[in-house]
Amino acid sequence: MVCYFCQKNINDVDYKNTELLSRFVSGFFKIKSSKKTGLCSHHQRKIATAIKRARQMGMMPYAPK
Repeated sequence: MVCYFCQKNINDVDYKNTELLSRFVSGFFKIKSSKKTGLCSHHQRKIATAIKRARQMGMMPYAPK
């Protein structure tokens, strides 16, 4: 699999783009592994940081209701 962000030539991951971030979160709102998402290690770390930041800002939930 090819990394989504490398393929689209996207360098920075924005924590405010919750639609994009939700693709990399499971049904229980856990961050998916790089094996399931197909991301390279660089972008997997950026996604994890962005998801954690969005959770702290209240844009994404920590757990399902």
